[in-house]
Amino acid sequence: MAVKEPQSGTQPTDDYLARRTLRSGTAGWVLLAGLGVSYVVSGDYSGWNFGLEQGGFGGLAIAAVLIAGMYLAMVLGMAEMSSALPAAGGGYTFARRALGPWGGFATGTAILIEYAIAPAAIATFIGAYVESLGLFGITDGWWVYLAVYAIFIGVHLAGVGEALKVMFVITAIALVGLVIFAIAAVPTFDVANLTDIEPTDAAGASSLLPMGYLGIWAAVPFAIWFFLAIEGVPLAAEEAKDPARNVPRGIIAAMAVLLVTAAAMLILVTGAGGAEAMQSSGNPLVEALGDSGAATVVNYIGLAGLVASFFSIMYAYSRQLFALSRAGYLPKSMSVVNSRKAPTLALIVPGVIGFALTFTGKGSMLLNMAVFGAALSYVLMMVSHIVLRRREPDMPRPYRTPGGTVTTGFALIVAALAVVATFLVDSQAALWCLAVFAAFLAYFGLYSRHRLVASSPDEEFAALADAERDLE
Repeated sequence: MAVKEPQSGTQPTDDYLARRTLRSGTAGWVLLAGLGVSYVVSGDYSGWNFGLEQGGFGGLAIAAVLIAGMYLAMVLGMAEMSSALPAAGGGYTFARRALGPWGGFATGTAILIEYAIAPAAIATFIGAYVESLGLFGITDGWWVYLAVYAIFIGVHLAGVGEALKVMFVITAIALVGLVIFAIAAVPTFDVANLTDIEPTDAAGASSLLPMGYLGIWAAVPFAIWFFLAIEGVPLAAEEAKDPARNVPRGIIAAMAVLLVTAAAMLILVTGAGGAEAMQSSGNPLVEALGDSGAATVVNYIGLAGLVASFFSIMYAYSRQLFALSRAGYLPKSMSVVNSRKAPTLALIVPGVIGFALTFTGKGSMLLNMAVFGAALSYVLMMVSHIVLRRREPDMPRPYRTPGGTVTTGFALIVAALAVVATFLVDSQAALWCLAVFAAFLAYFGLYSRHRLVASSPDEEFAALADAERDLE
């Protein structure tokens, strides 16, 4: 029998929420840390190196240090908010409480743009690694893209416990691959390779900064690729054991690992292969090692790294879409779960969109589009942290951000600069993302804001806050 969906201001039926409940108590902090690393580890294997073309080694290195600081500050802010508001919406939940329905939906939409496009970019890098191995005689990547989307959506539909365990194993293999690369790259490292791009006539150009000072800013989106999507750890809050304690521990542990791997890959890949050769490579770790046995090993393991991020970001986009749908911001059918408590349409629909985007074949363009959504969401999430600290100082916070709003204020400023940087790299791609973002906001303003589900977890967090302010 069909179930009548609740309208705005009404309480949903028990059956409505029962069909939109995730499996709880699945992940401890170690699995959550693994999830955080798996979101990002593909960024060590490919993508970041396109920043060498924008800023040279010096420009990318300076951008990477700045972005690493931004991510560390942001992660500390998100650790606090996730301990206080543990729900599957992640950044959307935080912004909904701090900035109201419009702010919550805007944040969730920006995150959804990031997570829907990032797997498409990663799929193109997977195709490059597969083609370089000559597996099955594949020369056209679309077969690879179709296979990875179909296989890993299927694994996710089997349930989160199974998915997270598979992801953890793949991520461990990917980290081993980075260690193998580092050991093999050290003997061939040459400092001169770092600065072998010919300087241009841009202001401030030198061997270290061949594209001048502006190259630092243009390299920012590619530095973000070293860390992009770690903010997805709080999306697992409803499926974690003791989320108020384990989500902050997991995201901070993941960030610590990623800081080490990012620095190692930036220096060793460029120093072994040369900045000029690496700036446009689809599989830089392999090409940096040349024709060697280690290169072949890293090529195979590199696939694991790319698959780990592809696999885990699927998890992230499905949970973000699930949370927005369950609360009524997007069509409610997207949040219905199967018998294994996996949100079926929330996994499939963005997957179909991502697969379609892979036919552009432009990994660097897709990367920049994903970064646009990410950086915009970072701005809104850091504003949310500052607003919650000022407006709700007594909110229970099992974890508190060191430095408070000064820390997240720094992340906010850098994130705003990163949004602008995406227009420097590819203004057309960034404008397309802006148009999609505006279309989502129009849908919300004209239709879904009148049909929100009052008792969804994220709306309840906000309603409780409103009631407390009314009492005061």
